[in-house]
Amino acid sequence: MVTFLFLLSISIFIIAYFTYGKFLSKKVFKLDDKNKTPAHTMKDGVDYVPAPAPVLLGHHFSSIAGAGPIVGPITAASSWGWLPAFLWVLIGNVFIGGVHDMSSLVASIRNKAKSIAEIGGMYLTKRAGIIFKLFIWLALLYVVAVFINVAQITFNSRIPIIEGGKVVEMMPIGGGVATSAIIYILLAVIFGFIVYHKKKSLGITTAIFVVLVYLAVYVGQLFPINLSPEVWNIIMILYVAVASITPVWILLQPRDYLSSFLLYGAVLGAGLGIVFSFGKVDVNIPAYMGFNSDIGPLVPLLFVVIACGSISGFHSLVGSGTTSKQLDKETDAVKVGYGAMLLEGIVAVMSIIFVIVLSSSEFEILKKNVAAIYGEGIGKFLNVFGIPESIGMAFGMLALSSFVLTSTDTGTRLARYVFTELTGIRNRYIATLISLIIPAILVFTKYEDPITHKVLPVWKALWPVFGATNQLIAALALFVVMIWLIKTGREKYWFVPGIPAIFMATITIWSLTMLFIKWKFTVIGLAALIQIVLALWIFYEGGMSLRKLRRENSV
Repeated sequence: MVTFLFLLSISIFIIAYFTYGKFLSKKVFKLDDKNKTPAHTMKDGVDYVPAPAPVLLGHHFSSIAGAGPIVGPITAASSWGWLPAFLWVLIGNVFIGGVHDMSSLVASIRNKAKSIAEIGGMYLTKRAGIIFKLFIWLALLYVVAVFINVAQITFNSRIPIIEGGKVVEMMPIGGGVATSAIIYILLAVIFGFIVYHKKKSLGITTAIFVVLVYLAVYVGQLFPINLSPEVWNIIMILYVAVASITPVWILLQPRDYLSSFLLYGAVLGAGLGIVFSFGKVDVNIPAYMGFNSDIGPLVPLLFVVIACGSISGFHSLVGSGTTSKQLDKETDAVKVGYGAMLLEGIVAVMSIIFVIVLSSSEFEILKKNVAAIYGEGIGKFLNVFGIPESIGMAFGMLALSSFVLTSTDTGTRLARYVFTELTGIRNRYIATLISLIIPAILVFTKYEDPITHKVLPVWKALWPVFGATNQLIAALALFVVMIWLIKTGREKYWFVPGIPAIFMATITIWSLTMLFIKWKFTVIGLAALIQIVLALWIFYEGGMSLRKLRRENSV
């Protein structure tokens, strides 16, 4: 059954790439490599640097993936059953998420690599652009805070060893993951120096360094680094600060490129394990567990809990924030924009499968430990090829850590960009420092559920706000793209981004309203209320802009 589900999803994604992706490229956006991209026309050696499609795909995929296509699908499948989660990933990815990612990237390269918020200011109203920038900046602060917390959790994780339905041992694995993460960051800096400064062969250098990165998984378990959560939080804040201000060729591009091979390895290795496990694993979790769960109703929360993997507003920030500044050719937008989203869909499907194959006892023990479920899943399916499950779990946790790290430092860099656009302060040190103040406060704040009064982990408390805000950014980005298409003479295809925009706006405003009712005037409740007000304001400005355009056209 799991083999069938996996092969079905891959088949659907491949067909979508060569059909709907081609439709977007040829008909909707008319991509043409004769048009020079901003990476060439505005090349500066810091942010605007043309990158080969494989390198940029690795950077973009690593940046957009984060913990989203793992945490969201696992949480949803554990709450409402695997079937609703599986269907939303397939449908949302192909017709909503892929369109969102590719369209925001194309809109950016056609407008001098401006962010989606700046494009909103150009094609809606100047005031709408300012509001959108503020909205995005606040959302990015939640992203950074959530992923800093998830990262330190992976560095302190302990995987339960289950025998006979009971936990017999808690195996410390996080310290080794931390060591491996540090090693591969150092390897990335060296890789970037060799490829970009010494101009050595990309292929040969890649082959050598990918082997070294994989070796780091083993070395990490031999020399674990064990630090307290508070210390890791501080280290992570310092790390993303440095990553934000460093030229992309030194750390961002090479690190994301190398880490993409970890991610590809996790997808390929566990994916082949799923294929060759035919008849060896059982479906143990119900397809549908009921409309209501401990985290709330299926609708609207399914579409918010599963963000990355189906559609994620964060992707439009990456696409229009960093990727558009590095896109070498216009047609690369299909590979990097639409293709990377489909790859993320595969990660999401695999995450759902990792829940499906848990035994009932494993499910009860692990259902609230997302990192453990992911590590257990990677280890279980790599074990099909004789790889020790402990090494497989370590590899899975390092892949998860890679997802998280890339999104965290990319999110910080994007927050710097947006802050600069919002305030005009171009000093990247000041912009980064100010953008990290609120995340630093959020990761050290304690949160208590207003209903159960239980103390929640930072990521779990902030995830609903992050998820709903993230999806609302997606709705706003699609809305901006729709206005851009209409105002540039391609109103014929308004529905391509327009219908997804309407759907996502309805779902997310509904979800944020539920959050405000639950948390009231707490930090989380106020955050939800502010996002609702700002979003409705932007939609209003867009409506007025369209009304004005109709009047002008009727004259």
